[in-house]
This record gives sequence, C-alpha cells and structure tokens, in this order.
Amino acid sequence: MRPFAQARSLEALNALARGRDVRTESGHAVSFVSAASNENYELRIDRTGEVATRADNAHDWFNALAWLAFPHTKARINAMHAAAIPGEGGRRGRLRDMLTIFDEGGALVVSSDARLIELVGAHRWKELFWDHRERVRAAMRFLVLGHAVLEQALQPRPGITCKAIFARADEDPDARAAAWLAARGPQTSPQELAPLPVLGYPGWMPGNDGPEFYEDARYFRPGGKIQGKAG
Repeated sequence: MRPFAQARSLEALNALARGRDVRTESGHAVSFVSAASNENYELRIDRTGEVATRADNAHDWFNALAWLAFPHTKARINAMHAAAIPGEGGRRGRLRDMLTIFDEGGALVVSSDARLIELVGAHRWKELFWDHRERVRAAMRFLVLGHAVLEQALQPRPGITCKAIFARADEDPDARAAAWLAARGPQTSPQELAPLPVLGYPGWMPGNDGPEFYEDARYFRPGGKIQGKAG
C-alpha cells in the first residue's frame, strides 16, 4: 500500500481517534466505518459513534481529519443536528442550515488584535491582508475545519470563502467554537457566521504576494459590515 493511501485508511484514522479518545456528546467512541446505512447520517453518529467514511474519498477523509483536530466542535455539531432532526418533519430549519454551512465551510479566526478583527468584520480585505500583512502573520491564524473547503483547496478556485467564528489567542479554539455553537438557538441564521476569503491569508495562495491580488473581485467582495454577530 502506498504511504499516502495507508495514511488515509480507515484503520489509521480509527487508531488516531482511539488515541485521542474522540467521542460524541452522547458518549460513544467515534469510529470511521465504510458500511452504508439507511439511517440518517447524523442520527447514526449520535446513536453509535459511527461516521460513514469512504476511505478513498477526499471529502470524507477531510471530514475524518476535522473530527480528529476539532473533536469538541464536531461533537457539538452532531449533537445539535441529532436534537433538532426529530422535530423538523423532514424540513431542515435555520439552525441546521447554519450547522451544515459551518461543518462544510467553517473556519476559526484566532486573534486578540482588535484592529484586525474589525477589518475582517468590515470586509476590508486589502487593508487587512496587504496593508497589515506582517501584522496578520504575527497576530492572526485561520484554522479551517470545513471539510468541503479543504477538499476545494486541493484545486483552488477564485472565490473560496469560509464562514468563521472568532476566538482569542488565549482560548482553546476547539472549545471556543463548541461553546459558540451551543449558545445558538433555533432561529439562528447562517448570517451570524463571518465571511472569510481564506485564500487571502499571506502566503497561503500562490500569487497573493502582490497588492493586485487583493483588488481581484473574484476573490474579494467589497462591502459593509457583516450582518449579525460573529463572535
């Protein structure tokens, strides 16, 4: 077996999950299984800890890595889905829309620099990523947990945008995100998540080392402040 394929095997993922004691909020040890099921994906995880995972599928592989890297956040997302599904009558509500968007495309902005956070909220991307480039490198991190975004980053395209939650530099970002989600109610809107064009982070995207990159509207939408609260 090739080393990369071996690293992506279910056995390797499950060994890492056991070593980290990754669990659902319902108390089950998380395991990555290939077996399909007619049971709802989220309800199955909540009931058994089994996360349906296609070993050769990048989307599923990144989802498994997100469970390993952000276990409390992923467990909270699953618990909120499982709690909401029985009362939905087959129609996903606003809260689960937000959870799905964050699960697929979420990120954590980790910084205690109030000025940089203000620039994110105001969509002042060139000022943030170019004018304050070294300040961003020193005082701001983007932690991407959205497995769909991670898959897209294998072949980056203009306009890839995450939806973000903020954490201070002295906080555990996984615990912070889980706590933020736990405080959301049934009428929570996806607009409470901050848009974040992650390809602008200095050095992440080839070619973003010049000011003209941050003037490209395919990557960055100008605009006013975000709606709702992101932190």
